[in-house]
Amino acid sequence: MAKADLDKNPFDVASMFDAVGEKYDLTNTVLSFGQDRRWRRRTRERLNLKPGEKVLDLAAGTAVSTVELSKSGAWCVACDFSQGMLAAGRDRNVPKVVGDGMNLPFEDNSFDAVTISYGLRNIHDHEAALREMARVTKPGGRLTIAEFSTPVVPVFSTVYKEYLMRLIPPMARAVSSNPEAYIYLAESIRAWPGQEELARRINANGWSEAGWQNLSLGIVAMHSALKPHSLTT
Repeated sequence: MAKADLDKNPFDVASMFDAVGEKYDLTNTVLSFGQDRRWRRRTRERLNLKPGEKVLDLAAGTAVSTVELSKSGAWCVACDFSQGMLAAGRDRNVPKVVGDGMNLPFEDNSFDAVTISYGLRNIHDHEAALREMARVTKPGGRLTIAEFSTPVVPVFSTVYKEYLMRLIPPMARAVSSNPEAYIYLAESIRAWPGQEELARRINANGWSEAGWQNLSLGIVAMHSALKPHSLTT
């Protein structure tokens, strides 16, 4: 199978994720040493969801993250560009919609909160996606982005980067249905901006007050922001 390159052609990326859908959850658990469950819980807690709120889970994949968000009592919809990923989560009882993060199939001001976990870096134009997420969020609504980031301890950062490129490919070959895809994923993580730069981009594309919380020494960073009540905010 062809490996998507870092130019992130949307159809290549969708095809790549279609191919990994059936074993995606297992592979993520193995590669994160079981931390993926904790990271999903922390994302739900960070959003501080209330029963009855409407939440968009973008790049939801197999909807495992959407199920976690739904534990809050909020109404949560899984949206992903990859039909194969959503199909792999067919047994998860949450609404699922196929949609492009750069052109979301929802009306303006539809959601109280929006989140995207480990998917923003895979969107062809992630700044356009930030603007789209702001468009569909109500004024005053919340955003939380969980994404792989830059470890904050220098020595650990070096070890982590070596892990990405040396260990992920052989581990993926053991458990993934498309191990070549995980070479792309490792390279995309290394190329992704650090915490401060991502916060700047969030604030420049429809959001305000962006800040972050590091998890697992910065392997993952949760960026949160608010949609301003007016364009002049």
